[in-house]
Amino acid sequence: MNTQSIPTTLRYVLGLAATALACYLLWYFSDIVIYILISAVLGIIGRPIVRRISIVKIRGRYIPRGVAALITTVLMWVLFATFFSIFIPLIFNKLSQFANLDIAQVISSINDPIIALQEHLSETFLIPMREFSLTDTLAAAMREWLNLDVVNSVVGSFVSTATDFVIALFSVTFITFFFLKEDGLFYSMVTTVFPKRYEDNITRALDSITVLLVRYFTGILAESFIMMVVVSLGLLLFGASGENAFFTGLIVGVLNVIPYVGPMIGFAIGLFVGLVSPIEGMTLAQTLLATGGTILTAQGLDNFVLQPVLYSNRVKAHPLEIFIVILIAGNVAGVVGMLLAIPSYTVIRVFAKEFFNNFRVVQALTENLTTDDDKR
Repeated sequence: MNTQSIPTTLRYVLGLAATALACYLLWYFSDIVIYILISAVLGIIGRPIVRRISIVKIRGRYIPRGVAALITTVLMWVLFATFFSIFIPLIFNKLSQFANLDIAQVISSINDPIIALQEHLSETFLIPMREFSLTDTLAAAMREWLNLDVVNSVVGSFVSTATDFVIALFSVTFITFFFLKEDGLFYSMVTTVFPKRYEDNITRALDSITVLLVRYFTGILAESFIMMVVVSLGLLLFGASGENAFFTGLIVGVLNVIPYVGPMIGFAIGLFVGLVSPIEGMTLAQTLLATGGTILTAQGLDNFVLQPVLYSNRVKAHPLEIFIVILIAGNVAGVVGMLLAIPSYTVIRVFAKEFFNNFRVVQALTENLTTDDDKR
């Protein structure tokens, strides 16, 4: 082996070892890392509010930044608390209703379509109808998923994690306050981890990530809220009860943040709500048509109007690329992973572009990764 290559080889080995150690520490302290990242995002969102409050004069004096940060933190949590106080009871109430459904009555309401479907399946797959009952299969599946044990399990899981939630809430609030109070604190925390020679690279990456994530999260919040309002108002206009309309709107709006999969799940849940709670004065078929039509109309509005307007400058990636990322994230971390897949992938792409842009695969994956500053 060439002796001159030993230092280089050793440097690569040490670099890989340091990277592996850093990944292990991030995994081991993942809860704390998540608290910091959530706080960083909230700090980014709340920073403009802090700046506006800081320029307000009271008796000839500007409001101190610390006070502005405290006011902003309180405003953010009041907003979150209001949202959850309205919708969490609604969700648990609907879960309780689903648990006490009369399965036989629900099945009988769609008995004719089920019989027609069973006859078609029997003819297609040559299965005697006496050996297979689609009605019994659906009833058994609904009893398995919609029973009191499921609700108790959900409630029990919520109660068992209440302590962890309180700790997380306090931690995120505390960290967010200081990120709002001390501008650049998060940058300092990140840059001090890396050697001094990489400071400019890290700063550029963080600048890009800040722009992209602010764009992503503000867009996704606006998109979800508009979807929730459109679906809820549409169902109310058709005569649905306020509870069912707002529940369906909430589910469709929240699940819409999961690309590809979320809208389909939201559509299915919306139809199920219409199935078990038909709109007064409508037949079941009319209810399903009204519910499905409302949701599809809202999703069409989202695809052709909201997304082009809200994300006209967003990070672009191939649909297959995004789909694979979502599948991997969902396999690793479930629904939470699917929700965080896009922003996490954005962060990875930014750092890859900054540090590994000499690789062709990185160039291919990050060629559309631009911000407004990059274009100028």
